[in-house]
Amino acid sequence: MTPLRVGELLDYYRLEQLIARSGMASVFKATDTRDGRTVAIKIPHPDMEADPVLYDRFQRETEIGKIMDHPGVMKVLNDGEKRSRIYMVMEWVEGQLLRQIIHDLKPIPEERSLRIAARVCDALEHIHNRGVAHRDMKPENIMVDSDDNIKLIDFGIASKAGARRLTFAKLSQVMGTPDYIAPEQVKGKRGDGRSDLYALGVILYEMLTGKLPFQGPNPFAVMNDRLLNNPIPPRAVNPEIRPEVQEIIYRALEREPTNRYKKASEFLWDLEHVDQVGVGDRAELSDWKVRKSPVARQVGFYIMMALIPIVIFGLLFWVAKHS
Repeated sequence: MTPLRVGELLDYYRLEQLIARSGMASVFKATDTRDGRTVAIKIPHPDMEADPVLYDRFQRETEIGKIMDHPGVMKVLNDGEKRSRIYMVMEWVEGQLLRQIIHDLKPIPEERSLRIAARVCDALEHIHNRGVAHRDMKPENIMVDSDDNIKLIDFGIASKAGARRLTFAKLSQVMGTPDYIAPEQVKGKRGDGRSDLYALGVILYEMLTGKLPFQGPNPFAVMNDRLLNNPIPPRAVNPEIRPEVQEIIYRALEREPTNRYKKASEFLWDLEHVDQVGVGDRAELSDWKVRKSPVARQVGFYIMMALIPIVIFGLLFWVAKHS
């Protein structure tokens, strides 16, 4: 199928404006010619339809979007009509991506950052209670309107309880975006709701400081950094951040999921009751200056790999001698 363009008619929908284009799909602002309603249309690129893995990802995003019913989650509309090709009809949302707001303000004032994070928590509580983990939380997937109401978008790599696990070829498709994925996802685990809360901790850090907590020259260096080191304390970057807010960030960024917020509602309570958050004397406040390198780990890995054939040879020799 040929790519569609602005002005063309797709069944009952007239494409009015190209909003976004990615490697997988194009998103158009469109008008439903039956009732004049404005909607968003997500149309996968033709080569994506031929890839069973990417096609499955698109279908899963559609199915999850239809079962969500929360003002903080973008709805996928079920128009019930037979379609001439594959596409997704979504509610139209006015606003801008959180990424753009971070870029424009750098940093976002504390009160507004906490308000946005709290509304994201409320939306996450809804999807988590329905057995869905987003797994790709990042500013690009959060729409914010003029009143700071939010919409979570792009559930393409979300996991649903009981659903078949998919494996994707590309790193970002498997685990999310390297700047925001949780340590357990870096280690190859699937990730769950607590992984979303970790990502929101990274987003809150970025909103308040204008910087990411973990950095490096490439995605693998960024991921290694979060496995080995602690970030620069948020208040060292922006002294206007309250100690209680810094503590909230640290609770979300706990390396071990068991030490992290267990539910979005716990995270939300702290965001709404900042003055009641206890502040402890964390080792992270001083340990961050000592930067560990993955070199030692890599050396240990290569030594272990070198020992494998020696061990196998030894076992074979022992078996031959005692048989």
